[in-house]
Parts: sequence; C-alpha cells; structure tokens
Amino acid sequence: MTKGKVYFVGAGPGDEGLITVKGQKAIEKADVILYDRLLNPKLLEAAAFDCELIYCGKTPYTTGISQGEINELLVSKALEGHRVVRLKGGDPAVFGRVGEEAESLKDEGIPFEVIPGVTSSIAASMYAGVPVTHRDYGRSFAMVTGHGQTRKDIDWNGLVSIDTVAFYMGVANLPSIRENLINHGKPGNTPALVIQWGTYGRQESVEGTLDDIVERVSGRSLGNPAITLVGDIISLRGKLQWFERKPLYGQRFLVARTGTAKSALAEALYELGGEVIEFPKWNAAKVKIEESQLLAFLSYDRILFTSPESVHGFLDSLTEQAIDFRRISSKLYVLSRKSKKALQQRGLTAELKSGMPEAGTLLVVGDRNRDLRDPAHGDGDYIQSIAKFVDERFLEIFPRMLDGKPVGTVLFSNRHSVDMLMQYGNKANVDIEALLKQASIGVIGESTGNRLQDYGFTSDMMPKEPSVEQLVDLIVNRNVF
Repeated sequence: MTKGKVYFVGAGPGDEGLITVKGQKAIEKADVILYDRLLNPKLLEAAAFDCELIYCGKTPYTTGISQGEINELLVSKALEGHRVVRLKGGDPAVFGRVGEEAESLKDEGIPFEVIPGVTSSIAASMYAGVPVTHRDYGRSFAMVTGHGQTRKDIDWNGLVSIDTVAFYMGVANLPSIRENLINHGKPGNTPALVIQWGTYGRQESVEGTLDDIVERVSGRSLGNPAITLVGDIISLRGKLQWFERKPLYGQRFLVARTGTAKSALAEALYELGGEVIEFPKWNAAKVKIEESQLLAFLSYDRILFTSPESVHGFLDSLTEQAIDFRRISSKLYVLSRKSKKALQQRGLTAELKSGMPEAGTLLVVGDRNRDLRDPAHGDGDYIQSIAKFVDERFLEIFPRMLDGKPVGTVLFSNRHSVDMLMQYGNKANVDIEALLKQASIGVIGESTGNRLQDYGFTSDMMPKEPSVEQLVDLIVNRNVF
C-alpha cells in the first residue's frame, strides 16, 4: 500500500478567521485529523463528511492521550495510506512538539509537511491592543514557555534585557515568574498583562505591573490558556485597543442551526465581537430525481421550497438532466429569506409563503423524508430534492465547545431550530433545559416563540419584523440605556 502523508497545520490562536488559506485547504482534503484542545472546533466543520476526527486534547490537570500514542497514531494512519492532518492550536513550531512528532514520521520514512499558523502570543497581544514590537518601546521580543518544569532552564539574566517577553501557559507559575524577573533586575513597575482565551469572544485581559499582577489575576480567577506579556510596550494598550471595544465583546452566543448554509445571524454576531457556537452541524447528500419526474414537476402552478438546500438540490438536478431553468412556468415560493436568496443566486425570483394563494396545484420541494414533512407547508405533492442530516461526529465535540465561559444568549431562527437543539443537544449529553434557564433567549418571530413555549420556555427578545438585522439590533442595544 502507498504511504500517506502527514500535514502539521497551525490552527491559529482561536479566532477561526486566523487559519491560513493553506491550512484550510489541508483540513478540507484530510482523511484523518488529529486535533488538540485549544484550537477552535469550528475549524473542523471544513473537514469532509467521511474524515475521521480524533481528539488528542490534554488539560493542565489531565494527561489525556499520551505523546507516544499520538506519534503512533500519526505513523499508523499514514502507513494505511491516509492523508493525515495534525491540527495544532497556534503555530505547530512554537511549543507545539512538531519536532518530536515529525521525527517519528522520519524514522518510518513517512513524508510530512509543516504549515505554520498564527502564534498565540502575537495574536492575543494584538487582540488586547498591544503590538509586541514598536520602535520606541520594544525592539526585541521573546517567547518563553511558562510551564513549571522548564523554569529552572530559563536564562533569566538574558531575559530581563529583552524589551517584550511573552510567557505561554504560565498563569499557575505567575508568582515564580514575577519573582525571577524582579530578582534578576526587571523593575517592579514594569507593565504586565495576562490575556486568557486570546482572540476568542470570551477573551479576558488583566493589566498591572510585576509588583501587583499576581494579585490582580488571582482576584479575577484567570487560568490557562493564557499569555502573560511583560514590557513597557503594554502602555500603548489604552490607545490601540480595538477588539475589546467591539459592541458584543465578552458575550457568548449559541445559535441553533437547521441547515448547511452559513448563518447570517452567526456571522453578524461574530463580526460585532461575539463568540458564536453553532449547533447542530449539518451535511447534505444528493437525491437522484429522474428526468421524467423533473419534467412533470414543472407543470405545477406553485412550487414551495422549504430550505436553501432544497432549492440547490432541485436546480442541480435540472442542470444534471440538461433541463433549461426557463422551462419553469410555476410561481415560486419559499419559507425564508435565505431560500429566496438561494433562488436569486440562480437567476430565479420567489415570494415568501405568507403571500402564496390557495388556488392551483402545489409541489412542495423539501430536504426531509416524506414521512417527516411539515403539514404546515400545504396539502400539495411532495418531493425530497436533497438529503439533509445532522453530522453526529459533532455530538462528541459540542460539550467541549461549551467549556469555559457560560453561554449568555441562545438564539433560534425558526421553529425547526428549537426542535433540533432540544433533540441533538440532549443526544450530545448536554442539559439544554438547564442551559436555557441560565441564558437569555432570542427568537426570530412569533411562530418560533410559540414552539419554544411548547417546551416550557419564553423568549426574552423578538424583533417586530422577523429579520436577522432587527434581531441583531435588539441584541446590541439591549444593555444600552
């Protein structure tokens, strides 16, 4: 069997937008992905549906899978002929053990490639408003591991002469780091900054000096993952803060998903500085429709599409059978603006179902089995144009996505999203009812709110008009008095 190849990919520090283009392509083409705890699980959504996802996470208090086992997995999966991605938070070459893992491949004659990533110290510092170099404040920069077993090996005399120093994962050892820096000549009034979960919406920063940073951090109960920055350059933070001034900074959202398309709601919240978890994850597969069926469907007076996926499935089938879209004489209707946009992208226009007349033959084009169709869609004939299903690999991942800061707001974009979060959240062993009791709840419209009430919950936010834009405005302005 031909040997596979291993790609060591830097996932960046947390913000999913900081993955490199080359890293993203490697994820998309992977047969197997071994991934760490500190990377953003959202990056795994780019993996193919048949890609094997293997969690290799460790915490400061648990060993998890051993380094030896990781090395063995890389070797065995590559020897089976797979294209393997070793996905690491930050940059694999910066305290990422890429050397050890690559050596195990070299010994077996397995080819590998290293794709660098944005390293956490530089990204987290800039997201906290601090460039790590500046011609007036910092002409030298050092990165140091803050783990206990390495502190005795640090050249503290050399380190105090560096303008800006970043310690990785050193919160537990912060008292020792402070003591060593001061004892070796660093002034006690040197600015210090600890950044937890840098570049995520849950990022939290504590600023002080070497003299008082330990007490300040202890008072805020910060822990790893964190970067500790030391240097006069931190004084620029007041002028250069940008991320922490976004309107939704510090807020964590859970958006209930019902489709494969990108969520406009999630994207809007992310752009405004919020951290957004989307669940469940969906995939779609083609459903074969015969040419004779397609031609018969074009004779209906009305066609109602239930989702963007159903739109693309139906029109893709027409294309595959070389049937001209212009042969569609039916009046087209949709359940959502997303579906309307999907049709517009293909050169067709549609109206919302609220404006659909009762008269005329009706074809409902959906993405679910016939026995799961919603009676509210109408009494017409039904065809499934695409198979849409939940990606159950993410049932294991979802609880880890919820780790850390609690979710403050849960958002539902339609009735179906309520059912899906309840069903698959509980299937992932997450207590969705408890989560909803502790969070604010937003719904896109009255129908969604009514479905939520069926489960015993009431919404805290609902826009006057059912639109993403108005719901986002409500979220942004809810704490503005």
